[in-house]
Amino acid sequence: MSSLSAFLPNPNPNLKLLHSHNFNLSSVPSWKHKSTSSKSPFSVSCSSSSHTYDVVIVGAGVIGLTIARHFLLSSDLSVAIVDKAVPCSGATGAGQGHLWMINKTPGSATWDLARRSHQLWTTLAQSLEEQGLDPIVELGWKKSGSLLIGRSDAESDMLKGRVKQLCEAGLKAEYLSSTDLFKEEPDLLVDQDSAAAFLPVDCQLDAHRTVEYIEKANRNFASEGRYAEFYNDPVKCFIRSDGNGEVKAVQTFKNTLHSKKAVIVAAGCWTGGLIHDLFKSWGMELHVPVRPRKGHLLVLQNFNFLALNHGVMEADYLNHPTISGLESSDCEKDLSVSMVASIDTAGNLLLGSSREFVGFNTDLDESVVSYMWRRVGEFFPKLKTISLSDLNASTKVRIGLRPYMPDGKPVIGPVPGLSNVYIAAGHEGSGLSLVSSHFSDTYYFPTVAICIPIFLPALILNVSFTFGMANLEAECKTAFQIEEKVFSDYGENFQALGTAEMIVEMVLGHQGKVDTAPFAVQQALG
Repeated sequence: MSSLSAFLPNPNPNLKLLHSHNFNLSSVPSWKHKSTSSKSPFSVSCSSSSHTYDVVIVGAGVIGLTIARHFLLSSDLSVAIVDKAVPCSGATGAGQGHLWMINKTPGSATWDLARRSHQLWTTLAQSLEEQGLDPIVELGWKKSGSLLIGRSDAESDMLKGRVKQLCEAGLKAEYLSSTDLFKEEPDLLVDQDSAAAFLPVDCQLDAHRTVEYIEKANRNFASEGRYAEFYNDPVKCFIRSDGNGEVKAVQTFKNTLHSKKAVIVAAGCWTGGLIHDLFKSWGMELHVPVRPRKGHLLVLQNFNFLALNHGVMEADYLNHPTISGLESSDCEKDLSVSMVASIDTAGNLLLGSSREFVGFNTDLDESVVSYMWRRVGEFFPKLKTISLSDLNASTKVRIGLRPYMPDGKPVIGPVPGLSNVYIAAGHEGSGLSLVSSHFSDTYYFPTVAICIPIFLPALILNVSFTFGMANLEAECKTAFQIEEKVFSDYGENFQALGTAEMIVEMVLGHQGKVDTAPFAVQQALG
């Protein structure tokens, strides 16, 4: 029996559970990831040792781990993955785990990628069931559907338009009037102006469980000498070949990891600084405009006071409105708070979300958390009857740094002038929903295409480059079979590739499938 699966995400922000005088926040996640030990039998920890692999991946978030998995299954290449910390210590572990299409726009640059990944995640959950495994246990999988909530005539009109767009794109979205919305969510404040866009197929997962599953799958190749993990081992520099100028090794504090084929940087919001610092010693000015965008997520453990049947998001989330007046906020004009709520498979109420640009600061900002709580209370009146201090023992806050890109598109592709160095970063809070990979040992060959050049790195090397976007006709094929029962939910076969698929296709040299000429960057490397 063949099993097919997809995965998403990349390292995101810093996951932190912090102490506060108002909240009893643990310094350790309530669900402890098994790979936190540097003495894992799959970790190579010899001091100052040298190792050689075909591919070295920098960044052990969901994107890095998924890229590793795709290499292991679709080739005979060996893979090493290195990280300054451990999986789920970045953005991957700090998020809500939503795999939602309700907030995605058909025809946008990331639409195909998100939809492909969504389909593959769904197929993975189904394949686990076929193997006698429980996707709830393995992935924290929950297919609860999502609601985009409007509270005005203008928002209702917008939601009608979005439902039409989603339906035309092949998704079975529904428009809910105030009456229908109240039936779906009785605890939600609903008046005559309320409405919603509803997408029943949207789902969510637990990032920690999912990463553990991916790691376990990757580690099956360790005994063959094809996979190794180097955690808690920060990268110091890249070692460049004297001959062709390619990067031949990644130097960490503990090891020298030689790469025979490719080095892939999937370090989330740290990618830009890492690339800049590593290449600066070569007299190269490379600028990858990935910025950290801080977010708080409020977690109420085993919370049964509120009935919530679906994941919900306020329509204003799409606009990222900014707020001011928070005394402790260092960057008031850049702070945005929108209501996003869901309940995971453990019964925890997950409440978000905040966005702000405060550099790499991951300190708890109680004013932001309080504002989030008040905002959620505007939608769920029940919550106004209790205060966060009443929930002391069961309240935690996750803090992460999303890898933000100014144009909203992730950076996926080779670094100009360094043919063996690739970047996969800038997915912001959509790492899970934009990463997909093949988790089956059996391959099928229908045509699945996505336009790759729009994600190629727009790097600055002493000069600025402008890409023309008018002739995006490149397409590539990949080896995947999407089961008919998945398409019965999604309509016609939608053509797309995930981030992992893109990177692996590029590294394996399948140039006939991708025409990157319109976006080639002519640079002279010093």
